[in-house]
Amino acid sequence: MDYHNERVAIFVDGANMFYAQRVLGWHLDFARVIEYFTRGRQLYNAFYYTGVQVPPDNSQRDFLTALRHLGFTIREKSIKETLDQSSNAVIRRANLDIEIVVDMFNTATRYDLAILMSGDGDFERAVELLRSKGKEIVGVGTRGMISSELENACDRYVKLEDIRSEVEKIR
Repeated sequence: MDYHNERVAIFVDGANMFYAQRVLGWHLDFARVIEYFTRGRQLYNAFYYTGVQVPPDNSQRDFLTALRHLGFTIREKSIKETLDQSSNAVIRRANLDIEIVVDMFNTATRYDLAILMSGDGDFERAVELLRSKGKEIVGVGTRGMISSELENACDRYVKLEDIRSEVEKIR
């Protein structure tokens, strides 16, 4: 099949992929990720969503700068700290699910295929609606971190373990 006119958008849930890499024990090379998912297609845009420490640490700043050089649009939100009343543990998080969904819908006329790098079931309804509008949605995640609802909502779901040789960062 000829895909050369097909436009691809990549949406990376940074927190989800951070933990996926930790579970896998290896790192993604985001240049190779773009190359793998656009093979024979045109990249419309790649988005990376992440919480940032204030002030940001050097390693995170360097990583985000490298992604920008690869052409990623970075969406950042300050990490908020809350206290878990039951355990007295400090929970640090920045939820960017809404930003991902807004971008997926706001740019939908500019892509044919969306790559959603997340295992988060919160995206199920958004994926269903985009598919009903004729968009092809491929989910990407790692075993044990994929909600069955999201996996079922996507046209197909790719496990990082199955494409390791194509997307792993080579040291």
